[in-house]
Amino acid sequence: MPQTSLAPINAATRLCAVLGSPIRHSASPAMHNAAFAALGLNWRYLAFEVDPKNLRAAIEGARAMNFAGLNLTVPHKLLAVDMVDELDASAKTWGAVNTIKFESDGDGKPRAIGFNTDADAIVTSLREDMAVELRGAKALLLGAGGAGRTAALKLAAESVAELFLVNRTASKAEEIAVEIKKQFPAVKVFVGYPQVPVELLLNATSLGLKPSDGSPLDEKQFSLKQSRAVYDMIYQPAETKLLAGAKAAGCKTANGIGMLVQQGAKAFEIWTGQPAPIAVMRRAVEGSVYGI
Repeated sequence: MPQTSLAPINAATRLCAVLGSPIRHSASPAMHNAAFAALGLNWRYLAFEVDPKNLRAAIEGARAMNFAGLNLTVPHKLLAVDMVDELDASAKTWGAVNTIKFESDGDGKPRAIGFNTDADAIVTSLREDMAVELRGAKALLLGAGGAGRTAALKLAAESVAELFLVNRTASKAEEIAVEIKKQFPAVKVFVGYPQVPVELLLNATSLGLKPSDGSPLDEKQFSLKQSRAVYDMIYQPAETKLLAGAKAAGCKTANGIGMLVQQGAKAFEIWTGQPAPIAVMRRAVEGSVYGI
């Protein structure tokens, strides 16, 4: 029977944290602390608002204080690639870091190893939460930051037929398009909105986190009715303006809770070496986001 409460913090408690800006929306502390409790681990997970200019100092501070590991969210995933001592194969493949493990060999300061647990999490969530089949599909991806770059490369690796990349700064989308053409020449990649219907529209921008945010989609250039499914990586709020519009347009929809849980479960396993209690983690996230 899994435990439901954490033991009191003491001098032996191990620490992990998520760094981001903004960060108050994060359900990661609820998710990981529930997992630690379920396995009876004397660990805690925190969240810190960190400005990008302070990211290196924050990582070094966590290392100096013997943290077990970190998660990184918007806007830190690309910046951190050059701030760790070593990149795991996952981070090298997808070119972004969302998880850091501090690994000590007992001699000197711990090494910071960067991982990417987002890529597999995206695909798993798309399949489990929306039954989207990526092979041969047409997809529209909004955003070319850390999450967007990872998503673009992973979608290409999953053999989508056509991939349309849209970003506020077009040059960033063009850089990713060039990389995809080199790595995955069978995938047709375009910068800009499609003129044809797509099977999937995926939002990898942070537009929607704030109540004042509009939709990341320019519906003058692409109508939601032209997409069969719409996935928003944002999970707090549970329904963004994009997802509300997609539901009204008759699209199949899902937010980023599934992706959060899947990437978090992998990070948990990297840090602790133990299988993640995924069902416990999902219930904790849903409780944090939906209040259930």
